[in-house]
Amino acid sequence: MAKTSYAIALGSNRPHGRHGGPARVVAAAVDAIAARCGLKVDRVARVRSTPALGPAGRGFANSALILASKLEPPELLAELKSVEREFGRRGGRRWGPRVLDLDIIAWDGGRWRSRTLVIPHPRLARRDFVLEPLAAIAPGWRLDGPLAARHLAHRLARRAPRD
Repeated sequence: MAKTSYAIALGSNRPHGRHGGPARVVAAAVDAIAARCGLKVDRVARVRSTPALGPAGRGFANSALILASKLEPPELLAELKSVEREFGRRGGRRWGPRVLDLDIIAWDGGRWRSRTLVIPHPRLARRDFVLEPLAAIAPGWRLDGPLAARHLAHRLARRAPRD
């Protein structure tokens, strides 16, 4: 099976006992993902500070990465959820505080829809904290027909508040 490219969003707004504050959690998560067998991190966006969304309370550290893997989307999602658990992520209220949040936001296989996973991420085009890092490392990645990450990020930057 050939390798597939994935775009992954990373976020944190709670400190971790070993890794420190949210920006350091995100950096440690990149290392944890890179250490996984079968996952090759190709590019990583710089970590950005962003205001909290919804009831999350504290602001977030956000980034994005591009990785290559032979895994199918559900298998990769399981690996990412395993990394989240290793960092202390537990179930909780939606959009609440979290040590680590990892989402598959796009892949080079086009669209994917299952009961537990939708790619591209359904709210991707409305989230500057996801689009800006992705556009920085993969500006030409097509996300919505002819529109690439850079186009959607530019469009969103001209608009008002995010969801």
